[in-house]
Amino acid sequence: MGAVVLAALALPGVWSQAHAETAPEEGVIGLKFLHYQDSQPGLQRVRVDAPSIYVLAPLSPRWSLEGAGVIDVVSGATPRWHSSVSSASVMHERRLAGDIKITHYGERSSLALGISRSTEHDYHSNAASFDASRSSEDNNTTLNFGLGLSRDSINPANHLVTTQRKQTQQLLLGVTQAWSAQDLLQFNLSLSHGTGYYNDAYKALDQRPDFHNESALLARWNHQFAFDSTLRTSYRWYRDSDGIRAHTLQAEWVQPLGVSYTLTPMLRYYTQSAASFYRGPVYDPVLGAPYPSGFDAAQPPHNISLDPRLSAFGSFTLGLKVDYRIDRLWSADAKVEVSSQRGNWCLGAGSAGLAPLNSTVLMLGVSRKF
Repeated sequence: MGAVVLAALALPGVWSQAHAETAPEEGVIGLKFLHYQDSQPGLQRVRVDAPSIYVLAPLSPRWSLEGAGVIDVVSGATPRWHSSVSSASVMHERRLAGDIKITHYGERSSLALGISRSTEHDYHSNAASFDASRSSEDNNTTLNFGLGLSRDSINPANHLVTTQRKQTQQLLLGVTQAWSAQDLLQFNLSLSHGTGYYNDAYKALDQRPDFHNESALLARWNHQFAFDSTLRTSYRWYRDSDGIRAHTLQAEWVQPLGVSYTLTPMLRYYTQSAASFYRGPVYDPVLGAPYPSGFDAAQPPHNISLDPRLSAFGSFTLGLKVDYRIDRLWSADAKVEVSSQRGNWCLGAGSAGLAPLNSTVLMLGVSRKF
């Protein structure tokens, strides 16, 4: 699925229908608004406001059509060199993105084709996807297969480069198993291979390899307790060709409150190692920031980046979601997530000298069946 559709699936009442092995009997239209704000000491950084719309429409007993669109309005300060406030600059950006997917449902199976497009003034992306699933005769086991292809064009506003390209191929293999009447297990393996321009043209001393390979393994376990309470847990392992190794642990407790409300608190821990070419905030005594110690302008390193997102760090996220079923057709939800990131929260040796990063995400959604 496209990233926009995945985001729209967070709308109340959509997820179960979109993953059924038969065509949905009812359609869904949903609206969602996302607000994101992060900050570091002495600097309010990035703010994002993103309204989105999602539509799921059954076309026949064998076909359905999905579509989603989003407008991201991004403003604030760019990521700075390590913890130097003076290295951050003001930015304002708007991104338009949308995708559409058509699905055919067979006997215990489904096939889907999707296309998506994302555009902003300096970056354009086009993508296509193919998804297939097949369930066993008892419907206790479902196999999933997916392919994705994207083509990107990069034209930074500072004209450091022009019309750079990037292309990515993705593969997904998965299995979902009903282990018991109360337990559901899922395992997904995703592989990605990309080539092209990966530098950040807006950062000083940012030179990255012209290829990027990724591997990720996701394991989920859902267990239902008495009174319809459900524990949803997941673990994700990740590695890439830049040298980053990451782990994500998450747990959610889904608690119905009467027939109308559902309360879902969430806890997530994320940790990653640094990229092999990341340089920390130790600057050359002669050249000063942002040049790392021992930097030789006559023979600069082949790959180097000061981007703190490539450093070794850990983060904790607390979240709370409230779903409200207004009636048989209407639903609404509200969600808040608060995250905090530190170098010394890394599982292992974290990167030193980085300013703490805190962020807040607020989401409001409403949907209606038709």
